[in-house]
Amino acid sequence: MEIAKSIAPICLAIIMLGLGMGLTVGDFTRVVKNPKDFIVGFISQVILLPIIALILISIITLPLEIAVGVMIIAAAPGGVTSNILTKFADGDVALSVTLTAVVSLLSILTVPFIVFNAADFIGLEITKEISMINIAIKMFFVVTLPVIFGMITRSLMSDFIISKTLIIQRISVILFLIVFISIWVEEWDKIISFITRAGLIALILNLTMIFAGYYIAKIFASGIPQRKCISLECGLQNGTLAVFVTTQLFDEIVYMVPTAAYALVMFVTSIFFVLLVRKIK
Repeated sequence: MEIAKSIAPICLAIIMLGLGMGLTVGDFTRVVKNPKDFIVGFISQVILLPIIALILISIITLPLEIAVGVMIIAAAPGGVTSNILTKFADGDVALSVTLTAVVSLLSILTVPFIVFNAADFIGLEITKEISMINIAIKMFFVVTLPVIFGMITRSLMSDFIISKTLIIQRISVILFLIVFISIWVEEWDKIISFITRAGLIALILNLTMIFAGYYIAKIFASGIPQRKCISLECGLQNGTLAVFVTTQLFDEIVYMVPTAAYALVMFVTSIFFVLLVRKIK
């Protein structure tokens, strides 16, 4: 796990920098002007997703390490991939970007809170000498600061950054893949046996959130593009951030397995979902 532990913070910081370059102040003021869709997406992702994950690990018998790993990926915000697939699905891209940005910025508070309390709930002691405040501070430097710096860069070089948006998005996806390929290569002899135990709950959680997000948005959000967006934001998590948090808290690869399994599952299910809903107007 040493390779992933070394490169995850760097890759995450670059990914968040790219996210910041895609943001303007207007993306945040939009939330104040039209809060309804944002609130639906925010509650679905930040509150409902961890609750459903907690219910699943309570009713499905899992090793404690796998269970807390599930909670880590459930606590993670959406990633840049959700913005790209929302565009392909003809969803509300502006809403997707805003949700990803705000939830990512708040993740320095929400992720430690969810993970530490979930570990306490299932009876797993985090043995590393690290507190919620410590992990929040570390996340601030690899999540919040790069986003802020990216926004500043965007404001100073707006035309250039806009012209390079597609390249920035592709770099983010490539960095995401590099992190997970490094995990698979480094821990191949162990990870297959773990995946067989984590794959089912990863699939159940992912499908549950994709469809829960869609139908909750169908009831409460303003339209079909918003349904597509919220569904993808709920189903696609920032796996690189989850890897970073895991490596800060634990030394064993087993804690990272649900994130690796979820990353594989979410790419497949989300592509099918996009193909399914793309023609819905």
